[in-house]
Amino acid sequence: MSRPDASPLYLGLDLSTQQLKARSTAAIVVDSHLETVAQAKVDFDGDFGAKYAVHKGVHARASTGEVYAPVALWMDSLDLVLARLAAAMEPLPMGRIAGVGGAGQQHGSVFWSARAEELLAALDPRRPLAEQLAGALAHEWSPNWQDQSTQRECDAFDAALGGRERLAAVTGSGAHHRFTGTQIMRLRRVLPDMYARTVRISLVSSWLASALMGAIAPLDVADVCGMNLWDMPNQRYSDELLALAAGGGKDDAEALRAKLGEPRIDGGGSMGTISPYFVSRYGFSAGCQVVPFTGDNPATVLALPLRPLDAIVSLGTSTTFLMNTPAYRPDGAYHFFNHPTTAGHYMFMLCYKNGGLARERVRDALPAPKEQGGTGWETFNKAVFDTPPLGMSRPNGHDRAKMGLYFPLRETVPNLRPGTWRFTCRSDGSDLRQTNDGEGWPAETDARIITESQALSMRLRSQNLVHPPRTGLPAQPRRIYLVGGGSVNPAIARVVGDVLGGADGVYKLDVGGSACALGGAYKALWALERKDGETFDELIAGRWKEEGSVERVDEGFRGGTYQRYGSVLGAFEEMEKRLLAEEHEEGHGAGRT
Repeated sequence: MSRPDASPLYLGLDLSTQQLKARSTAAIVVDSHLETVAQAKVDFDGDFGAKYAVHKGVHARASTGEVYAPVALWMDSLDLVLARLAAAMEPLPMGRIAGVGGAGQQHGSVFWSARAEELLAALDPRRPLAEQLAGALAHEWSPNWQDQSTQRECDAFDAALGGRERLAAVTGSGAHHRFTGTQIMRLRRVLPDMYARTVRISLVSSWLASALMGAIAPLDVADVCGMNLWDMPNQRYSDELLALAAGGGKDDAEALRAKLGEPRIDGGGSMGTISPYFVSRYGFSAGCQVVPFTGDNPATVLALPLRPLDAIVSLGTSTTFLMNTPAYRPDGAYHFFNHPTTAGHYMFMLCYKNGGLARERVRDALPAPKEQGGTGWETFNKAVFDTPPLGMSRPNGHDRAKMGLYFPLRETVPNLRPGTWRFTCRSDGSDLRQTNDGEGWPAETDARIITESQALSMRLRSQNLVHPPRTGLPAQPRRIYLVGGGSVNPAIARVVGDVLGGADGVYKLDVGGSACALGGAYKALWALERKDGETFDELIAGRWKEEGSVERVDEGFRGGTYQRYGSVLGAFEEMEKRLLAEEHEEGHGAGRT
């Protein structure tokens, strides 16, 4: 066994929208446990807001819907976060870091010039990155995932293969504003000279890996799926979609294929050693390996040994539902990506705009707490606990089940305009009726119904991906892990268990400030220490301790209650369909995000 002071460490980086975080994680051989030994963070607005005039890490142009970030900001942030990390690690030397992995915000893109490889390979450690790499860029800006400027391109992508559902069948997703294929298509149209100067195109994850390697890194097997260009069933670029994005001809398609480069299909192993720049400037070992970086959502599923049938529900301002699954059953309403480490598996993702914001709106409409010092969330939680499932006091009697949708913002799943709608149906899901505003239920009931509605949407769209975890149980997730700000809320945990089940319970996952960075560090450990045929889950599960990482916050599956929600699932789907049909008839747009 290696001496403790000589054992390798692994660094994970997360380049998110608003900050760059770094975490080096102990790599424990054979009989040791994973543990975090140091971390550092750079906040884009706080550290560089004055220099780059960014707000929440980006610039926005309301007239066009563009949202973009200066790539030089990321260069400065990489220098600063590594300087802070070196200080945070003392007295541990940076030279103990054996491998670096990480994540980048999905769908962003970086356009390299013809000088990129030359400048990356010749970095001077006495000068900062941003000072040296300006000439490496064909475009100084990177489109951000919040960008909404590509409606014209989305329409073209959805139509290209015969409709949105066909596009989803091929690429894992319908067309979205933020996806890289539509972004490339638009930028080629509005900035043709820039596109012509572009020699290579990176995603944010592969851009970060490229900076660290001093050479342009390939795209990752999971992150490449966030482009609407990757043919999932055949695991190759789609010739038709490349041609669409690049201008229409076969030669154009081949030129774009060359700009993108072939992705790395193996999520593990090393892509090469770290650039001498980082060895001299920050004290990395010359033998430190750079492993494939992936997108932020795929990295999140690597923050723990997530087995098939386990699910992660991220409860932030928006809400995200993630599952590791061997089943590929695409739909235009959600996303499938290649799993970042496990060949033949996929990451299923639902992404909702209306998460925490919608719950806060309902909370704020409740009566003020009577107790001095009470909070709006205490009132919200009491209302949830005091209201029975579906608002039915007598589920076997004549009470009608209550359901609703609460969208302060246009939602993506379903693609519906802002609004609040309330419906009732019989306990078996029949006789669905919309209630008028004057016939609604008390505000306290809304607290339960909004929380249920978010979980019912996840259950509706994931139902074909789950199966019974044990004999005698209905199909459901095995475990459900909650992350994000809402994960501390006991009322939300209770409703998640009621609606989604979770045969082995509902757990709050505590991974510190960034699941993405931790997932990148774990990926680096697995990539460099795996035995022949050893999967990521096998290696990490053998070293991962639940104590201090997860806390069981709800029992999960409750017989009877779970089936009661299943009885109204069809009515919930019909509610969405009716509202979508009404919007279509009224002539509202069907914008995407």
